[in-house]
Amino acid sequence: MLKKITELPSNIFGVKATGEVDANDLKNVLIPGLQKCVDDFGEIRYLLVLETPVGHFTAGAWVEDVKAGLMNFTKWKKIAVVTDQKAVEWFTDLFTLAVPGSSKGFKPEELEQAKTWLLTD
Repeated sequence: MLKKITELPSNIFGVKATGEVDANDLKNVLIPGLQKCVDDFGEIRYLLVLETPVGHFTAGAWVEDVKAGLMNFTKWKKIAVVTDQKAVEWFTDLFTLAVPGSSKGFKPEELEQAKTWLLTD
């Protein structure tokens, strides 16, 4: 399940992933939130708090995730992924080579640093 994180500055869109994440989560929560960032600010600053193993994302969720990534491809400014999964944190740090903008992985105890990082240029 994806749930919007509401206690963020208005120019950051964030979600918390728990349990199983499916295509409907991305269609109903992620994609509209990302589009609102583009509409309101012309860029995407995205926070993902990953509290579920990536194996709990369904195949449909992965398809929608790719669509979300490609949609407004040039608008990605910053992506912060907060997780205790070392491989995901490492992949996020490398992801910055493949997309516009920057991406960075953070440990759960670094959530506040992730939020601050998303606000910097």
